[in-house]
Amino acid sequence: MQAVTYQYIKVNKVDFCMEVMLARPEKRNAFTPTMVNEIAHAFQNANEDDTVKIVILKAEGPVFCAGMDLNTFENEELDIRNPLIENKNISLGEVFTGLHKPSVAIVEGNVIAGAFLMIAGCTYVFCSKNVQFRLPELNLGIFPFQVMASLMRIMPEKKMLQLCLYTDYFSAQEAVEYGLVDGFLEEIDIAAFLVRFKDMSASAVVSGFKAARELPSVAVEDRYNFLLKTLHALKSSADVKDRIFRK
Repeated sequence: MQAVTYQYIKVNKVDFCMEVMLARPEKRNAFTPTMVNEIAHAFQNANEDDTVKIVILKAEGPVFCAGMDLNTFENEELDIRNPLIENKNISLGEVFTGLHKPSVAIVEGNVIAGAFLMIAGCTYVFCSKNVQFRLPELNLGIFPFQVMASLMRIMPEKKMLQLCLYTDYFSAQEAVEYGLVDGFLEEIDIAAFLVRFKDMSASAVVSGFKAARELPSVAVEDRYNFLLKTLHALKSSADVKDRIFRK
């Protein structure tokens, strides 16, 4: 794994888990272009490290994330580039789509605006019962366009539009009903949940995630053939052959 000093996130690998911590609490973890690129860099390291079986997303401070730092996105001079990584013009939604490992968001503070890109992009989301969620963009005269694509992956268009039109805070229980949250931290043993990923085949998981990302662009009549070819390619990999031999 490539060791890099990040400015707006903290990354820590323990055993089979990579923890990515949003570390801009003084700005309610609002993300800048550099933070987006730092997350992308960390995720790419996770993709390339077969010992990483799951990525854990957390945040410092009382707010999980307040969304996009609008001032910094409008004035690039306010952003502090990280010279140790490549800085691309990439959206946060694309970054999470590009992660080919399971991910779990541990949410202990409010989720606002563009932060929905993070929780909608994670495989699992567990939050505290007192966490609140909000998409306030219409109050600013704009629309949560970026968030729409991520929400459409987890809810019907009608529900997505209703959510985008509702600008007040809503509860963690409502977030569960929308499909945004999978459970409450008060009711789950996180350590026991994570350990189930420890012995998973990294190559099988990466292959499955890549196929899932690509499948929507494959014609319906070609999907089974596409998945069959993907299976054959996976079965011929060294990792699968090694597992079969060990059994």
